[in-house]
Amino acid sequence: MAEGDDRIDYAEVMRRLPHRYPFLLVDKAQDFVANTSITGIKNVTHNEPFFPGHFPIDPVMPGVLIVEAMAQTGALLMSKTMDVAVEDKVIMFMSIDGVRFRKPARPGDQLRMQVTVTKQRGDVFKFRGETFIDDKLAAEADFAAMVVTVEAPVTA
Repeated sequence: MAEGDDRIDYAEVMRRLPHRYPFLLVDKAQDFVANTSITGIKNVTHNEPFFPGHFPIDPVMPGVLIVEAMAQTGALLMSKTMDVAVEDKVIMFMSIDGVRFRKPARPGDQLRMQVTVTKQRGDVFKFRGETFIDDKLAAEADFAAMVVTVEAPVTA
């Protein structure tokens, strides 16, 4: 792997995932190893669209969005590993188990989603995801995703 091949910048995230604001929850990724693992990065800012309604006096990122950020990180790993074309394919979340939330995410935090492949069979991947804030475990889950052909091409 050439220098820098283990990093995915925002432009590549946008090419590989169909999600867009306000639902794109991965800013960049690093430590990519095909078929094996990746670390997604999400910078949580005070102007996230969910904060005004999710405890405005004491803003907390909804846990389901942390899980979604892990799932998007797994989809990014799948997309780069399999070189999936988002024009006619989408990576869909299939299942989730063992979710635990251990530390709330707040404005100013950086989420580091460490996602590891636990099993792969064809276009189905199973993952173990752990999200860290300041090197402390904030959330964890086991989840699965698969590549699905879309009926009509996705347009940006």
